[in-house]
Amino acid sequence: MRCPSCNSLDTQVKDSRPTEDSAVIRRRRVCMACNFRFTTFERVQLRELTVIKRNGRRVPFDRDKLVRSLQISLRKRPVDSERLEKTVSTIVRELESGGEAEVSSEAIGEIVMEHLRQLDDVAYVRFASVYRNFREAKDFEAVLGELHGEDDPQIATLRK
Repeated sequence: MRCPSCNSLDTQVKDSRPTEDSAVIRRRRVCMACNFRFTTFERVQLRELTVIKRNGRRVPFDRDKLVRSLQISLRKRPVDSERLEKTVSTIVRELESGGEAEVSSEAIGEIVMEHLRQLDDVAYVRFASVYRNFREAKDFEAVLGELHGEDDPQIATLRK
């Protein structure tokens, strides 16, 4: 493992332990060249995933990009980082166990929306607004209708 401080390859693991859900191994490391201490996380990867973008381009799946997009949707929401990490791990596991090495960005977006819907309503609407490229207020109404059902009194109030 390369030291993030001095780029030396001479690092040593000082402590290893699983996270609470045992899906990730946390390793405390120290650089033998500059004595810098840092933490790495190791997780199982079932298969290499390739994302097929809407324009047809193929790019490697980036877990960090998924985390960043969920963090944006969840900004200032009462969801702790542990729940976010569990959600991301569940989404990635679902994608990796889907049987396909290539997955469309649309399929990823739909899976993310399913999980966000269970996690936080506001984050779900935020993500949907970007993912579905909302242009008008009625687009928000449609998603709120999906979220709560058409007979919800809050939706009726919004329409007035």
